[in-house]
Amino acid sequence: MTANIAVFASGSGSNFQAIQEAIVRGELDANIALVVTDKPGAYVETRAANFDIPVFAVSPKSFASKAAYEQAIVDELRANNIEWVVLAGYMRLVSDTLLTAYASKIVNIHPSLLPSFPGKDAIGQALAHGVKVTGVTVHFVDEGMDTGPIIAQIAVDVIDGNRELTEAAIHKAEHKLYTQALQQLFAGKVRVN
Repeated sequence: MTANIAVFASGSGSNFQAIQEAIVRGELDANIALVVTDKPGAYVETRAANFDIPVFAVSPKSFASKAAYEQAIVDELRANNIEWVVLAGYMRLVSDTLLTAYASKIVNIHPSLLPSFPGKDAIGQALAHGVKVTGVTVHFVDEGMDTGPIIAQIAVDVIDGNRELTEAAIHKAEHKLYTQALQQLFAGKVRVN
């Protein structure tokens, strides 16, 4: 059965694009029914429009609380029969309202080999520490920052301390790993906690 998913993004949406292209190629048995962004006007909206996928763009600042903001999102997800939430460059911590509504159904991708370099600018953190290998992690989302159970990881070599080339290698790895991990998850081959 095809998984009905929402992809959350805050920026350009390159991971959204890679997921949607994998669906079109038949490599991922899913349907992106909705794109959610916390940054109205973000480029992910243009990418979604290119595939005729509806967007729910809502600024957290227009709500009295984080709970109210997330409840508006949950209401929209339910209205679109969303089964899974896929975070793809969504730069906000998810809290109780969304975690409770989609318990063990929220997945994230992070540009490091967690638990190393959680949070913002993981690539910059890796370069600052002088590591030779970093990577990509797909994980379930919990109440912490990049602390949920790991689904899949892949190592990526740091390219001579060059951020631009290292980022390009990480993005390439992200696009491949996320599709593969999501396919395994939606096919029931990954144990959901």
